[in-house]
Amino acid sequence: MKIMVVGGGGREHAIIKKLKENKRVSEIFALPGNGGMASDATLVPIGAKEIDKIRDFALKEKIDYAVVAPDDPLVLGCVDALEAVGVKCFGPRACAAIIEGSKVFSKNLMKKYSIPTASYEVFDNADEALRYIESCPIPTVIKADGLALGKGVIIATDRDMAREAVNSIMNDKKFGESGNKIVVEEFLTGPEVSVLAFTDGTTVVPMVSSMDHKRAYDNDEGLNTGGMGTVAPNPYYTEAISKECMQTIFLPTIRAMKNEGREFRGCLYFGLMLTAKGPRVIEYNCRFGDPETQVVLPLLQSDLLDIMMATTDGKLAECEVKFANEAACCVIMASSGYPEAYKKGYEIKIDDKVLDSVYVAGAALECGKLVTSGGRVLGVSATAPTLAEAIKSAYSKVEKISFEGAFYRKDIGKKAMMAMEDEI
Repeated sequence: MKIMVVGGGGREHAIIKKLKENKRVSEIFALPGNGGMASDATLVPIGAKEIDKIRDFALKEKIDYAVVAPDDPLVLGCVDALEAVGVKCFGPRACAAIIEGSKVFSKNLMKKYSIPTASYEVFDNADEALRYIESCPIPTVIKADGLALGKGVIIATDRDMAREAVNSIMNDKKFGESGNKIVVEEFLTGPEVSVLAFTDGTTVVPMVSSMDHKRAYDNDEGLNTGGMGTVAPNPYYTEAISKECMQTIFLPTIRAMKNEGREFRGCLYFGLMLTAKGPRVIEYNCRFGDPETQVVLPLLQSDLLDIMMATTDGKLAECEVKFANEAACCVIMASSGYPEAYKKGYEIKIDDKVLDSVYVAGAALECGKLVTSGGRVLGVSATAPTLAEAIKSAYSKVEKISFEGAFYRKDIGKKAMMAMEDEI
């Protein structure tokens, strides 16, 4: 089979490495991919948002199956375009991808179908939003309605910060058209949990839970990033909570989408907050998370391609989805200065012994050498029988990789380990 994976980050690299395990796969194309994927896939210089070119390439190469991984092409209708010319895909159509593409839509969906989430107000007028800010509870959470590279969420700890957030999103158009509407949301507290789930529109199969580390520096300090590391499973996500989430969040969401004529097939990401009043949905993503994928897929024992095709064909209930009863850790190595300004073009040196555990996100090939080309450069993952062993293994692998200006958090998994100790 000839497989096409749309996207070019660490998540896509993890997906490609897992798809390679299927013996039916003869070739994998990455559109556009990145230099670090060159040994695992054929790189094609077509951007993830160039829908027409993606469709034309799929037809020309007679692609058997496509995986559309990032949010932008999903929201723009890449799956719709490919299916229209007979290419089977993993990922939701645009009408279902709106669950991530519009926070206003997703909040209204949850309200309509009584899916537990934070209370909220929606505004399409900055002056009205600013008036509301003067009396709403503080802290508060302000979200741009549309996609904003994962940066359209601001936690305002005082009213000045809240006013600044409204002005920057709605008046200054910091996130472009994504800020035409905003959601002002109740600030929730509690452990955060990421749960990815395979779904064919009827059956929902959650994957191993995970814990992301968003802040740039140790002890959750510094600016928010796209994610500096992950561990799985998340110790706060107990069996009892998973059952509650299935009944109150996962199945109701899938049924709500179908009822709205927006059947969701693919991977649905549930960003959860475990509050004192029970689990609440913070956000939905219409695809695999990054870097959650880099710890979840290494624990998957079943065949990824078989599962993906079952979701496409509406046969997920007939497919085995099994995960190892182990733990995983992923440490992100980033460029100095990320998530703000950083330099590119530094050579990356990776010991051959750890190549299988490295998922490259921001790198390019120049004159046969792998060099940095992004803020988050790569993720280093490890699995082990226990979380402590997985963390130790991941960091030992990090030491076998180098590039100028490399930085990474030294405490990935520390919070999870403390939670496990509290349980004992």
